[in-house]
Amino acid sequence: MSPRLDSPGLGRREFVGLTAASLSAAWLAACGRDLVSPADAPRLARATSTRNPLRIPSVVSPSGLTLTAAPGTADLGGGQRSTAWMYNNQFPGPTIVANTGGRATIQLTNGLSQHSITHWHGMIVDYADDGHPRQAVPPGGSYAYDFTVAQRACLNWYHPHPHMHTGEQVYYGLAGAFILRDAEEAALNLPAGAYEVPLIIRDASFDSAGNLKFGSKSSGFIGTDPLVNGTRNAFLAVNKAVYRFRVLNGCNARVLRLALGSGAPFTLIGNDGGLLAAPTSVTQITLAPAERLDLLVDFRALGQNASVMLRDVGAGWDLVEFRGTGAVVTSAAIPVGPLSSITPLSGPAAPTRTFSFDGMTRINGRLYDINRIDFQVPLGTVERWRFRTNGNAPHPVHVHGASFQVQSRTGGRGQVFPWERGWKDTVLLGDSETVDVLVRFDRRGLYLIHCHQLAHEDQGMMSNFQVV
Repeated sequence: MSPRLDSPGLGRREFVGLTAASLSAAWLAACGRDLVSPADAPRLARATSTRNPLRIPSVVSPSGLTLTAAPGTADLGGGQRSTAWMYNNQFPGPTIVANTGGRATIQLTNGLSQHSITHWHGMIVDYADDGHPRQAVPPGGSYAYDFTVAQRACLNWYHPHPHMHTGEQVYYGLAGAFILRDAEEAALNLPAGAYEVPLIIRDASFDSAGNLKFGSKSSGFIGTDPLVNGTRNAFLAVNKAVYRFRVLNGCNARVLRLALGSGAPFTLIGNDGGLLAAPTSVTQITLAPAERLDLLVDFRALGQNASVMLRDVGAGWDLVEFRGTGAVVTSAAIPVGPLSSITPLSGPAAPTRTFSFDGMTRINGRLYDINRIDFQVPLGTVERWRFRTNGNAPHPVHVHGASFQVQSRTGGRGQVFPWERGWKDTVLLGDSETVDVLVRFDRRGLYLIHCHQLAHEDQGMMSNFQVV
């Protein structure tokens, strides 16, 4: 086993017929076409006569889990198979489910030909368990994680984080959901079992043999086709019931704009950091790479053989067809009233740090240096962090080691959206925008701030900081 790297000066134990053309002018102004690349311009959805059953990843516990990253062959549905890089030979990887207060003991084995390490995106853990690039192990190496789940219920995810190879390794399939549960969430009687469905949405391109094809472009990889849970042209049979969808944008660079083809609303109940204070009805949502959503969709009026599409209206893609079975079931209802108690972060004259995301490679004018610590943050102090663009947005800004609360967005889209309330760990920064967040770190250690447009991250748009 490869030894765990010591933290620098730290102790070990310090976690659906709606088309793009039907979008209102007001919504287009709010969400901004500047967040979509020219290759992503709205276009007519491709007609498809055959759809494939949506794959639902297997569920595993993090206790005593062995996780192997290695090449394999993925079934994309309809008889199409593709070479891929997978966790435990699954594409995407198995869904890890844990309870707050539980313990995760995970052994990562690197079966790739590159160095790799797994980051638990959204988990608030100590440095030794964060999956920092310094901890990457060589081919054939392994790494042991051991941490207590010490945060509220939410949807997190896991993916590789080796410096300069994150985009490639995530693209070829190394990603999976990490769901946390707690008593507050359980008391709400939300849809569960077959009525709680993860949707890991990503784009891909294929070569002439039908295998995944990756293009390493400084502007970011934008694929030609959508995959949901690793499935092409997916459908899901749904009963007359309310369903809970745990949604992740697992793309390298593509910003999604989600809507139901019927024009019906989603009921938004949560995001990166878990439940919102109260449910909100929204008809379209802009979702950047690494952001997550917790959505309820009411299919109780969907008849047998009727269907509704989940769409990316930016690309004009039909992502998942929800097909009615006509079966009536007694299931959870859509909650009304409060969902969760969220205490606003506050502090006396919170100091402000400004981060300029420059072009495609730098933060505050500096390329990432894996051995350099760029700044220190005092433990337990609320700070205001200000994110500014300096070209080549969108920049999904991700912070390791804590969740934050979005305070304002000026310029560009000029507002904080409903899916950006509550607790977040990733926020979308568009051209000409400045976003302010409040953040507090409760664990000492070495952490990262970076752009989650993975080509930008790999090229150096990342910074080490130390909580002291």
